Amino acid sequence: MSAESPAARERLARWRVSFRHWRWQRPFWAGLLTLLASVPIVYIPYADPSFSDFSLRLATTTGSGSLIIGVLLMVLGLTFWYQRHARVFAGVAAILLGLVSLVVSNFGGFLAGFLLAMIGGAMGIAWVSGEDQEAPANKHRRGGGEPTGSASDSGGPEDSGTSAESDEPAEKADSRAEAGQLDGGSRAG
Repeated sequence: MSAESPAARERLARWRVSFRHWRWQRPFWAGLLTLLASVPIVYIPYADPSFSDFSLRLATTTGSGSLIIGVLLMVLGLTFWYQRHARVFAGVAAILLGLVSLVVSNFGGFLAGFLLAMIGGAMGIAWVSGEDQEAPANKHRRGGGEPTGSASDSGGPEDSGTSAESDEPAEKADSRAEAGQLDGGSRAG
């Protein structure tokens, strides 16, 4: 082994870690499946497969439609990777193009392109970044993990635990609760 092997391994390890972090910040697999969906949709109408003396010819009018659908799926796959905030639009568009490819492009590339487009679009719509997952859970829940609701929903007083507002007079707490001014830590009873 040469003296440069450890340095090359270290560079490769750094590259793998940086690629992993890049991949975690976007719907990577949705983009990859959408890109792969375009391959059979574009290739099959233009293919001329032959098996020894037997030639299979797909002579249809789907050539231009398949090319347009395939190029759009490629663009949507790259959109998943580089414009992650447009993932819902790209996912819906990929699903619609997959459905259109059933009619236009030889059953969506013999169902392979259709299925890849449907799965990739659905994964793109469903993907949520790590920061986005934590924020809604904290918005809709209060202190101890109880569902949000007014004090009148519970039917009686509750022990609010460590809140500083638990020492307030009841009528002041009730008026603040009606005005929506209580913090997330306590509920007036």
